[in-house]
Amino acid sequence: MTYDSETLRHLARRFAERAAATDATGEISLENLADLREAGLLALTVDPKFGGYGKGLREIVDVIGTIAQGDPSTALILSMQYLQHAGAASSEWPESTLQLISKAAVREGALINALRVEPDLGTPSRGGVPSTKLRHDGNRWTVNGRKIYSTGSTALRWGVVWVATDEETPKSGQVLVPLDAPGVTIERSWNHLGMRATGSHTVIFENVEIPREFVLDLRTPEEWRDRGENHAAWHAVIIGALYNGIARAAREWLIAFLRERAPSNLGKPLATLPRFHELLGEIDALLLTNTSLIDDYIRRQEEGRARATDANLVKYIVTENAIHATERGLAAIGNPALSRENPLERHYRNVLCARIHTPQADVALAAAGRAAFAEAQP
Repeated sequence: MTYDSETLRHLARRFAERAAATDATGEISLENLADLREAGLLALTVDPKFGGYGKGLREIVDVIGTIAQGDPSTALILSMQYLQHAGAASSEWPESTLQLISKAAVREGALINALRVEPDLGTPSRGGVPSTKLRHDGNRWTVNGRKIYSTGSTALRWGVVWVATDEETPKSGQVLVPLDAPGVTIERSWNHLGMRATGSHTVIFENVEIPREFVLDLRTPEEWRDRGENHAAWHAVIIGALYNGIARAAREWLIAFLRERAPSNLGKPLATLPRFHELLGEIDALLLTNTSLIDDYIRRQEEGRARATDANLVKYIVTENAIHATERGLAAIGNPALSRENPLERHYRNVLCARIHTPQADVALAAAGRAAFAEAQP
């Protein structure tokens, strides 16, 4: 597998041409996913022993940050594909199941994502036991429940579903569910302000039968504690890179607008005015900070020096900077910034969604604060 930055930029430009239409309809861009499959980009984190490419965080951040400049909804679906296969490659899943999903990604571009959030529980990252149940009756394993905010839903082949066992002392964990299995339905519930083309609908499971080898990993709550830190760190940094990509797309549009816009009373483009030079300098300072933070974290991770809370802080700072950078451009140019004819309003709606992605700001900051006090103990 070979790809270069020009290939990624070409895809981003193509995706940008489609982004307004899918934002308006709220439909996943199957054309974008087909282009990613054709380019061989859907198996970058699949284990090489199954034909994948085993790429690390540095390469994945570059891909996601570039694709997000074209269509962040597609980039989010792609992010989840990378995260699930990277996690699976280092997991204790049954070998036959790992081989099945891996080869399907390599040969067919089959998509997978974790389905974790529930109407009552919210996000599992804040604790709690899922109400989606796994029942074992003789030789039958069945899944019942519903998952909301299921990114990529209608385009997914597989769902890694967070469940609790139907026992007096329940275990929780992951099961693999083919989303074309009998008893699986998708309720088209996603109708959000931003990231509209992610297809993050509700997936409902009614007596969905799965084979034993699709029961991936069940543990007591205590056994789950402090597991999956590397996966969580990847998630935080990749999400940061994605929203940084949105801010970069907003910056590029703003530059083009300021170069082209020449009010009659001014007689020259807005780009000639010192106030807009200062504005672009401020935006570039925010985005340079983002690039430096992400690069520094990846370097320390590669050297084994990254702290557990660092990735969460990177996500928090990078996404807040991305929001602020986009807001600065929006505030500076008035009505054109909020016109549906221009992409800046879409970039702004999309970048705001950074705040709802795990880890949220309060979680990231509180964890870092606790760690700081712990490190300062006499």
